[in-house]
Amino acid sequence: MSSIVWKFVGPGAGLIATAVAGRVTKKIWVSVTKSPPPDNPEDPDVRWQEAVVWAVASGAIIGLTRLLVERQAAVWYRKSFGELPPGLGRGDDGAVEEYS
Repeated sequence: MSSIVWKFVGPGAGLIATAVAGRVTKKIWVSVTKSPPPDNPEDPDVRWQEAVVWAVASGAIIGLTRLLVERQAAVWYRKSFGELPPGLGRGDDGAVEEYS
């Protein structure tokens, strides 16, 4: 049952964090630059500098927000179920261990 809970909580927390962080990033951009963020940074009509700064800023803010929210979700899971969520414990990274 607990792994089923994590299948909803983990991705759900990430999706919510991404949506909130995206909105916050846009508001910060507008307050700093006094102009809207680029609709599509890949558009050749968007200046390189603007596209790169937008990509770095939005990637950093969204990535950090997701990390914080997903870690808090894992803390909640551990308090609720007494163990780390599936895939977050030692050796749960999917790597194959070789024994000599």
